[in-house]
Amino acid sequence: MDSNNAKLRMQAFLEKYFSGESIDYRQIFGLFFPILIDQAFLVCLSLVNTAMISSSGVAAVSAVSTVDSINMFLISVFVAIATGGTVVVAQYKGSGNTEMVDKAAASSVSAVTLFSVCVSLLVVLFSRPLLSLLFGAAEADVLDNAGIYLIGSGVSFVGIAIKEAVCGALRGIGKTRVTLMLSLVMNLSYLLLNVVFINWMHMGVHGMVFSVNISRYLAAACAIFYLVRMDTSLHYRIRDAVMINFSMFKRILFIGLPFAAEQLFFNGGKILTQTFVVSLGTYAIAVNAIGSSIAVVYQIAPIALSTTTVTVIGQCIGRRNIQDARKLTKSFLWLSSCSFIVMAIIMMPLFHPLLGLFHPPTEIVDDIYWLVLINAIALIPLWSISFLLPAALRAAGDSKFVSVTAMLTMWLFRVVMGYVFGILLHWGVIGVWLAMELEWGVRGAVFLWRFRGEQWYKHRLIEPGT
Repeated sequence: MDSNNAKLRMQAFLEKYFSGESIDYRQIFGLFFPILIDQAFLVCLSLVNTAMISSSGVAAVSAVSTVDSINMFLISVFVAIATGGTVVVAQYKGSGNTEMVDKAAASSVSAVTLFSVCVSLLVVLFSRPLLSLLFGAAEADVLDNAGIYLIGSGVSFVGIAIKEAVCGALRGIGKTRVTLMLSLVMNLSYLLLNVVFINWMHMGVHGMVFSVNISRYLAAACAIFYLVRMDTSLHYRIRDAVMINFSMFKRILFIGLPFAAEQLFFNGGKILTQTFVVSLGTYAIAVNAIGSSIAVVYQIAPIALSTTTVTVIGQCIGRRNIQDARKLTKSFLWLSSCSFIVMAIIMMPLFHPLLGLFHPPTEIVDDIYWLVLINAIALIPLWSISFLLPAALRAAGDSKFVSVTAMLTMWLFRVVMGYVFGILLHWGVIGVWLAMELEWGVRGAVFLWRFRGEQWYKHRLIEPGT
């Protein structure tokens, strides 16, 4: 009897906070759980890969960490354009216009692929000047390894861009299980190839380059094959992707370009703060890299919720159901913050066993511990309003406001205060991270103010029949 009552209370709770006229909690969690599994796998894979490359020495870890900050900067452009596609597809899905859903998906794949080809060529041609400009203060062996890894990563960009574009379109119509399978194809193959090339063949950074290219192009091939031969929802044809639909490009880029600009400036600021860390020495780079790898474990569920938010709120706005959009955004914010509390309770006692994966020098263990502890506390009130809330605003078409706010707060707070705290006050890596958390708070406060108003949902990204 008690179990039945508990079940009824839980169902009533879910109906109240995670259901509406546009969508119910079963659909939402059907979207969420595949994304959650995908995100958990990505984070665990990142931990394992960082641990594997650490066997090649501190210089290799520092090189991979340094280049990954550039990779994140560049790949964020593809993800931004793909997110534009997700929003447009989701809104057309919500409006019930299946023909335009198909066209939006094809245009999204075309746009993201085109951008990736351009970026890949630039990275391969200008890798050395780029590394010298950004990380010239790094030690010679770090720069040598970084140069190899950056060129190899640049070659792989087209593969991951195609995979992200296809997954973005599929998320827009709610097919998150397929996106999970594509992600598993890419990341499991990456893990297995790293075991072969790094652990067995001892190829170090060269082995990671081979792994990343093979896995990303394999995933891209599987994604296109699925759309062309297996999917029954999007009716994707290669010729549709080749033919440029300028009207649809405009809608996708209305969301994607401000987000891309935001990501470029935002991650550009992160790279600049990375140069502060590089100037502190190889050990400081390793502290930052290992601390980041552990800290992202806390964000598994919130990042999955943020990704789910784009589809759910996009479909609510497509139906012009603002009440559902507001209610579900608030519910996601609370759920996200609660997940950080749960993760802190679980993860802090496991700090030392987890740290053992990275084989850090004894001298930096205390610094990593304090970095992770301070970040775990700051995540609870600040991360969700700073990252999940703008996902909801962007899904409603409010991309320009979100992007301008993110760019301004990044450069006015994280970059400036990162230099003050980390370099001028000699607080080191912890000072750089404290500046980051200060920026989260300021940015989140602005987004909360925007969300309380009405302007964020008044954009007309799509019109019926267009």
